[in-house]
Amino acid sequence: MGGKRHFRVWRGDESGGELQDYQVEVNEGEVVLDVIHRLQATDAPDLACRWNCKAGKCGSCSMEINGMPKLGCMTRMSTFEENETVTVTPLRTFPIIRDLVTDVSFNYEKARETPAFAPPADLAPGEYRMQQVDVERSQEFRKCIECFLCQNTCHVVRDHEENKHAFAGPRYFIRAAELDMHPLDAKTDRKEYAQSEQGLGFCNITKCCTEVCPEHIKITDNAIIPMKERVVDRRYDPLVWLGSKIFRRPLTETVGHGETSVLGAVHAQAKGGVHSHAGGSHDPHAEVEAQHGVNWHRQVPKPTAPPVDEHGRLPLTELTFDRPAAPSPFGDDVTFPMPAEHLNYAHPEQDETKH
Repeated sequence: MGGKRHFRVWRGDESGGELQDYQVEVNEGEVVLDVIHRLQATDAPDLACRWNCKAGKCGSCSMEINGMPKLGCMTRMSTFEENETVTVTPLRTFPIIRDLVTDVSFNYEKARETPAFAPPADLAPGEYRMQQVDVERSQEFRKCIECFLCQNTCHVVRDHEENKHAFAGPRYFIRAAELDMHPLDAKTDRKEYAQSEQGLGFCNITKCCTEVCPEHIKITDNAIIPMKERVVDRRYDPLVWLGSKIFRRPLTETVGHGETSVLGAVHAQAKGGVHSHAGGSHDPHAEVEAQHGVNWHRQVPKPTAPPVDEHGRLPLTELTFDRPAAPSPFGDDVTFPMPAEHLNYAHPEQDETKH
C-alpha cells in the first residue's frame, strides 16, 4: 500500500484553472484527506482545502474524487488500485473560491428561507411530549451533517443554474419532511411550502442524492417520495377536490394582498422577487420574527466575506488579528457559556418573566 501514488488536483480560482499532477507518498490506512495534507506540507503549500473534524461528522471536506462527490476524510486510499490515478476536484455545483474550496452560501440562504419549527402556542417550555415512535420517524433526517454532497450531485441545480432561485434541494426537502411529520409542529402548510417555495416538483427522484449521502439517509425513499405523495393527495386527489367543493374549503392557504395560493410566491420569485423568510406566509410580523436569532430578540448578523486580495487569497496577517473575520451568529453581546434557556429555540416566550 505504501509508496508514491499519482494524484491530479484541480488548482485555480473563479477566473479559471487546471488539473495539476503530483506524485505523493501514501501510507497504509490513509484517506484522501491525509494525502491532501501531505501534499500541502511538501509540494503545494498554497493548496486551499476545507476540513475540520477528520471524522466524517462536520461535512467540511466535501470534494469530488474521481468524479464522485465524497468526503475526503472518509475515502480510503485502499479503495483505489495501486496504479490508479486519483483525481480530486472541487464540488462542481457551487462557485469556485480557490482550488478545492467552493462558495456554498447558496445552501445557507435556502436554510434561512426554510421556516423553523413552530411550537404549539398553548405549550410552555418543558411541556413538550412526544411518543418515541414519532421521535424515531424523524431521527434519520437529523443525522444530516450538511456536507452538501446531495446538493452538489442533484442535477436540477448542478446542470441548470437558472433553477437555483426556485429549488431548495434534497437537504431541505428532508428538513421539510421532518417538520411535516413532527407531531408538535404548529405549521400546517409544510407540504404547500415544499411544493410552491422549495420546488419539490422539479425533483424526478433519480436517487442520486441518496447514493452519495455519507450518513446513509434514505433521502428519496423516506422523505422526497412521501412528501410528493402528500402533495398529490392534497392538490390532485379527486375526493379531496370534491370535499373542497362541498365544504367550500380551499385546497391552498390564502395569503396576503388577496392572493389565493402560495404559488404566487414562486411566480414572484421567478420575476426577480425575493424569497419569504417566513415560509411564504408574507405576513409582516412573521417576517420580523423569522429574522430573529437564537434569543428571539437579537437580529441575525449579516454574513460578510473574508478580507481577501484580488487573487482571492486570505492574507497571513488576518490570522494574527484579535477580531473575528465575520460576525458571530449569536451576536457580539453573547458570552460563553450561555445560559441554558438561550441554548435553543424551544419556545418564542421562553425569556418572558413567569408569573
